[in-house]
This record gives sequence, structure tokens and C-alpha cells, in this order.
Amino acid sequence: MFKDKILLVTGGTGSFGNAVVNRFLKEDVKEIRIFSRDEKKQDDMRNFYKDDRLKFYIGDVRDFNSIELTMRGVNYVFNAAALKQVPSCEFFPIEAVKTNILGAENVLNAAILNKVEKVVILSTDKAVYPINAMGMTKALMEKVMVAKARTNTNGTLLCGTRYGNVMASRGSVIPLFIDQIKHGQPLTVTNPNMTRFMMTLDDAINLVLYAFEHGNPGDIFVQKAPAGTIGDLAKAIKELFNANNEVKIIGTRHGEKLYETLLTSEEMAVAQDLENYYCIPMDGRDLNYGKYLNQGEIRKDNVEPYTSHNTKRLNLEELKQLLLKVDLVKAELKNWEQSHEASLSNRQ
Repeated sequence: MFKDKILLVTGGTGSFGNAVVNRFLKEDVKEIRIFSRDEKKQDDMRNFYKDDRLKFYIGDVRDFNSIELTMRGVNYVFNAAALKQVPSCEFFPIEAVKTNILGAENVLNAAILNKVEKVVILSTDKAVYPINAMGMTKALMEKVMVAKARTNTNGTLLCGTRYGNVMASRGSVIPLFIDQIKHGQPLTVTNPNMTRFMMTLDDAINLVLYAFEHGNPGDIFVQKAPAGTIGDLAKAIKELFNANNEVKIIGTRHGEKLYETLLTSEEMAVAQDLENYYCIPMDGRDLNYGKYLNQGEIRKDNVEPYTSHNTKRLNLEELKQLLLKVDLVKAELKNWEQSHEASLSNRQ
């Protein structure tokens, strides 16, 4: 589907961007543009992939001119540019507004102006019933996309995805636990009963590609995903590394929930069940506000939201099997085993 096409990945130097590039370069794509403000990470990617189809653009989604110039001639856009760390957004919420909301609007406006064929925005479970600034800004990003999809007449199809924690992504808990094991430190667990959706990077890419192939204007797609507790995740990693590090309970951090939600009960009432995915269709009513004020909808009652507490719960063995599919975990395990073998041979 990408043969001879030009793709743009905003925030393309992150975990998702690297995984997408690795997948798309296997296809007959004409060009992949990586747009970000981090020249060091761009240079790392350039040297790692060494592929002339990769083109690197320095810029910021906050600056409309820089993203608009990058957008010229592009066929498809994947908007992964975001401020994602909950604590950073809590301390600097207006910065999250500038990137996650206004920056996303710049991407959408530039795509519409340049008659891009399709745009897929990437959102998060933290946008559902949000309690922190990151989630609130992502929720508004979704609203901006849906509003533009409702009124856009330039032929650009806008849709979105929403997914949970991507395992071993930059800044997540799995690399932290592994680093603590390597340095002989206690594994710091916020709340062992806290649950999180468990998705691999491949799952995230497959969700985005599914949205790309099947999305109608304003649709938001969610992948059905299993979940695990943070306590079981720490145990699973300890067992894989045959480690005996202490587990230290540090308490829930500011802006964290006991569990995450991928669809609200209101969304579940109207969502389309697509076997492995849910689709939340756009509310397609026009701008005649009388329809909003005076006309309601008959919906199913007592519909539960879709959360990491009521989805399939992974046990310890299932978590270990899923962790063994994660590239970072596999690489760290190999290094861990080699270092132990070297240590044993030195003693002999």
C-alpha cells in the first residue's frame, strides 16, 4: 500500500518512529520523512539505517511553517510528535498544550493545505477520563482531529488510534526494572496491584496500519489488549533474569491511576466491535446545534468502560512469554547471560 509513496512521521526519532521506519523500509516506499527537533537522534538514525529513502527534517510541530514545508508532496502522515511523560506535563502543562494540541492542529492544517491523502494521529489510554495534563491534552488532540474531520472538505482523510503502554518504550518501567537489576538496586514498584495494558511495539504499529487501511473520517481505533499488574511484571522480569533484587513499594506517583481505560462507557455504547479492535465512529452530526440541544440518542444502558482491570489479565507465565517477544528484553537477556558466562570463566 506504500509503493512509490512519500510518508511523513512526526516525532519520528522516538520508539514508535524507529519501529515504523524499520517496518516501512521493507516495503517499496519512495521516501520516509522523519520530522523532529532532535538532531542527535536524527543523526543516530541516519547512521543506523543508511538508507537513501530516509530524509531528515529538523523542525517543531509548534512551528506551522516548518511542518508545512516538510508536508509538501507527502502522501501519508503519522503524527507521533508529543510530550508523553506524565511528570513533565504535570510541571509544564502549557508546554503539553503547545505540542500535543496546538502542534497536532498545525500538523492537521498543513496536511489539509497540502492535500495529503491520509493522516493518522496517535493517542493514548491516558486521554480517557484524564486526570493528568498529558492525558487532558491528548484528549483535546482527539477532539481537534474529529472536529476537523467533520468539516474538512479538502479530501484529506483524518483518523486516529488510541493505545495503552507500549512495552519497553523509552522512559517506561520495563527498561527501568532491567537497569535496576543490572545495578543491583531494588525494583521500585508504585503499587503492585496497579494494572496496565500490555502492548508490544509491533502491536502498536499493527493498530496504526489497521486504522490507516480501514479508517473513515474521524474514526478512532483501539486494539483489544491484555493487561498485567505492575507487581507481576516486576516478578516476571526478575525470574527471566534469575535475579533476587528486593522489590520496594514507593507508592502511586502524582498523576497516576490504579488502572487505565481505553474506551469510556459512553464510547463502548456506540463502538463497533471488529474482532481484534474497536472503532469509535465520528459523531457525524452537522453544525446545526439544535440537533445537539434538542435531539438525543437511544443508547445501551449499564455499559462498562474497557479498562486494564476488566480486560484479559495475564498471569506470571503469560507475562514472561510476552516479555520474550520484546526486542529490548531479548537483547538485555543475551547481554546478561554473556556477562555472567564471562564472569564465571574469569573465576576459573
